[in-house]
Amino acid sequence: MKSLWLDIGNTRLKYWITENHQTIEHAAELHLQSPADLLLGLIQHFKHQGLHRIGVSSVLDAENNQRIQQILKWLEIPVVFAKVHAEYAELKCGYEVPSQLGIDRWLQVLAVAQANENYCIIGCGTALTIDLTQGKQHLGGYILPNLYLQRDALIQNTKGIKIPDSAFDNLNPGNNTVDAVHHGILLGLISTIENIMQQSPKKLLLTGGDALVFAKFLKKYDPVVETDLLLKGLQQYIAHYPKD
Repeated sequence: MKSLWLDIGNTRLKYWITENHQTIEHAAELHLQSPADLLLGLIQHFKHQGLHRIGVSSVLDAENNQRIQQILKWLEIPVVFAKVHAEYAELKCGYEVPSQLGIDRWLQVLAVAQANENYCIIGCGTALTIDLTQGKQHLGGYILPNLYLQRDALIQNTKGIKIPDSAFDNLNPGNNTVDAVHHGILLGLISTIENIMQQSPKKLLLTGGDALVFAKFLKKYDPVVETDLLLKGLQQYIAHYPKD
């Protein structure tokens, strides 16, 4: 059975087509603040894939999600939009108001939470998100500006300064302003993660575009890098979704 999985974020639309739990197609595209238009351009392609169901993770507002839903109706197959619940598949949400937790974070936690394990799950994307679990209890977490948001806030009016590809490659004191800023930002985020990891025993799991950057400096915690963690969470969500 073929399934389509959509991850609609603030800047990108990602999709996976799976068959018998194997990914047979995957793509990620910038949607330039118009995810519905991007999806509209993909519908004909999806229509010829022989799909049987669709699972969606979307951080968009209700109005935009409605547009997405209308477009997906053209495929004439069941569509499920994942939502954050106070409790789902035995996992309890740590937020006082569950709907305020980002669906991407909820699905990442749902993907890995286990009864006898504690996790620190870090999403290294547009923001650096940190979520903690104790067994099947989500404890809440932290949200920090990522490497690039912090850099942009500090280095302004620097059109003449070339940012090297190796900007975030080490934690040494910088010998120039650009290195001092980059290494300082990275040190701050790594130190935050280390502080959290030292508070109690837990497994460290990293996901998102910059996961490998952080993994390099957190080797003593044996970090696991999961590329498609949100996909796994979305699949877990659909597996427990009530059947009609």
